[in-house]
Amino acid sequence: MTITDSPVLTPGIWAIEPAHSEVGFTVRHLGLSKVRGRFNRFEGEVVIADDLTNARVTARIDLSSVDTNNADRDAHLRTGDFFDAETRPEMVFVSTSATEDSLRGDLTIGAVTKPVTLDVEFHGVATDGYETTRAGFSATGTISRSDWGIDFNAPLGVDGMLVSGKVALELEIQLVPTGE
Repeated sequence: MTITDSPVLTPGIWAIEPAHSEVGFTVRHLGLSKVRGRFNRFEGEVVIADDLTNARVTARIDLSSVDTNNADRDAHLRTGDFFDAETRPEMVFVSTSATEDSLRGDLTIGAVTKPVTLDVEFHGVATDGYETTRAGFSATGTISRSDWGIDFNAPLGVDGMLVSGKVALELEIQLVPTGE
């Protein structure tokens, strides 16, 4: 398989390709170490316009697909202490504005919607050996989980809490055109 560079992100509808993408997060445990997690099921669409500032992003993340490489912790994260995945099964991000290096939008978890800003890095466009055009992006940001009513904690550890209130978001996204 060979990869050829194509310098242009063409206008149109692009879909997140889950097999080559990751929606991850990091939190501090006891103020000592980072615990990393990811969501294994997600989907999204990016509408690229002629003018980048008119780009639109919509993504849906299945909260029950949380995976921190620890089944007991994952089960706890699915409960009402954290995501309450049975009652509010997904989180949704809808962009409100875009620039070359940032994406702003509304993140909804349950009945709570709050603004989020992500720093974005565009990695380019390539065509793989199967003639599929792909575009790559990284995005990072930080949110406070209490903004969405996710307040579970216990007083322990170096920083005074079991789990950090801040959550670092880490996304690696590969897009493919939908043909629409």
